Amino acid sequence: MSPLLTLLSVFLLSSSLKLISSDDPPTVYEALESYDFPAGLLPVGVTGYTLDEETGEFEVYLGETCSYTVQGYNLKYQSTISGVISKDKITGLKGISVKVLFFWLDIVELSRDGDQLYLSVGILSAGFDISGFIESPQCGCGFDCNDIGSVEIKEDEIEKMELSSAL
Repeated sequence: MSPLLTLLSVFLLSSSLKLISSDDPPTVYEALESYDFPAGLLPVGVTGYTLDEETGEFEVYLGETCSYTVQGYNLKYQSTISGVISKDKITGLKGISVKVLFFWLDIVELSRDGDQLYLSVGILSAGFDISGFIESPQCGCGFDCNDIGSVEIKEDEIEKMELSSAL
């Protein structure tokens, strides 16, 4: 075997080993789960995040502001969400708000106790079953995205189309 071919073989082998052994950073959804929070706290489409594992300070980036309705609650996410995360608790949360009656209130803290997730807007908090946060919602439509982009054709319009195509 020629020295050039040997060198090329060693280079390719070492490159492929680096690819196999490279540790990709966790997704933001995986990072949430490592702190015992469900991935569904964040909508689909996060473009990036930073996390200081020593302090728990984080920032999550969405391409733009995002809003949707889930279980009768209107939620709005700013394009940057920040706070401090630790096991079962997020404090100093900024960038997520919920509409209560006619007012938008900032969600400032999240905590988990067993199968309950508590969202706090300051002096008020509400508990929700964790099962409602397993799946990540879509911006704009939440979990009710099936009808977006579809066109409803009424029965009498179908009859008209069939009649005109027969002529």
